[in-house]
Order: sequence, then C-alpha cells, then structure tokens
Amino acid sequence: MTLFSNLFRGAKELQACELNDSAHLTIGSRGLHIRLVQTALCRLGFTNIHGREYIDGYYGTTTAAEVLRYKTARQIINHAYQKTPDNIVGKMTISRLDREMIILEHVPGIRF
Repeated sequence: MTLFSNLFRGAKELQACELNDSAHLTIGSRGLHIRLVQTALCRLGFTNIHGREYIDGYYGTTTAAEVLRYKTARQIINHAYQKTPDNIVGKMTISRLDREMIILEHVPGIRF
C-alpha cells in the first residue's frame, strides 16, 4: 500500500501511518505531516482546527475533534475492536483521506 494523492505522496510519516500501528497519529504528534492531514480535513470541510495548531503542525484537541467528526461522518471504525470512531489517524483513516484527496485533485467541482 502507498499514498498517491499529491498532498500526501512522499510524506514518509504518513506512509508509515498507513503501514504500522506504532506510527498512528495521536494527540501530541507534531510536524509537517500533521499539517498535511489538517489541510486535507479542511479541504473536506472539517475546518474547526485552531489556527495555532495548524501553524505549528500540532495534533491538539481541535485537530483530534475534527478527526473524530470526519471519522464519524465516514463511519471509519475498525469493527475488530471498536464500536465507535476514535480521534486517531491510523491505517484506515489515512487511506480514506488519501482517496478523497485524489478525487478532489482530479475531479473539478466535486464536493463531499
């Protein structure tokens, strides 16, 4: 598996997130890869991320809340051990974000 959207392609931390449980993105994570996820969320309409979190590329409480809203809206749940979505960006979430970014990048005017 690999990420193909223009936004995520080449981001090693996001590639790792898609492959390894230990690389999942959680509250406290920081870096450019967090800002890429925040950008994707905003492009999809999940825009209630505090400006300071975005500027710093910090996975804080507002980023976590928007991840949870996104996962709830898309019903991203690992039924092997969950009954409800969580606020972690893991394999299923990063893959779904990547697919939606590919669509946004290649289909003008599409809205989710």
